[in-house]
Amino acid sequence: MLEVAKLTKSFDGFVAVNGVSFSVAEGEILGLIGPNGSGKSTTFNLIAGALAPSAGSVRFRGAEIGGLPAHRVAHAGIGRTYQIPRPFRKLSLEENVALAAFYSRKLSREKSFEAARECLSLVNLSFEKSNSVDGLGAASLKKLELARALATGPKLLLADESLGGLDHAEMDQAADMLSAIRDQRGITIVWVEHIMGVLMRVVDRCVVLDHGEVIAQGKPAEVSADRKVIEVYLGTDAFA
Repeated sequence: MLEVAKLTKSFDGFVAVNGVSFSVAEGEILGLIGPNGSGKSTTFNLIAGALAPSAGSVRFRGAEIGGLPAHRVAHAGIGRTYQIPRPFRKLSLEENVALAAFYSRKLSREKSFEAARECLSLVNLSFEKSNSVDGLGAASLKKLELARALATGPKLLLADESLGGLDHAEMDQAADMLSAIRDQRGITIVWVEHIMGVLMRVVDRCVVLDHGEVIAQGKPAEVSADRKVIEVYLGTDAFA
């Protein structure tokens, strides 16, 4: 479904991503992991259209999307979440999600709100028409962010650090939710994450980045036992 080949991104001479290559099969959950500064977010943004590659290619369902603006990537069938959710504070939960459905899928107002209610239910976020986003905790904001991404009707979901700011119980719930979305909706997922422990029990495969380059890829057990990965993560809390 997704083919990333020799992807490179430079910023004023600094190479943040250097020749990264990997593929994602339809229906797979792929973990894109690495320590801080490894190039995860840059790679993610190159796929999502937030950044244009300096070199290399990104192909989605056979078509080149590298360098396309984010809205065209979204219309091609790729949805994304953000590390820090920024909902529209003056809109209700339902309106926030309906807006995503309306602009991305060109649904009618009625159909947009139907899609919003379906997506909010899918992420187990209780709502009423008057519910405000004010007062939502970190876990609920992450759920709302996921519901907005799902409302765009993606074939591929890019989940950006869905565990950030959550406690261990909330992390487990978020991981289970992503797994259920894949199983129930058939959505392929690329999950960018810093914390590996919870992610490893959910993903089918992992790609590990360090200093902008792929240092390992394979099944979770293989990656966890890889000496290069152990050396990179030694002394961190990533396996918590």
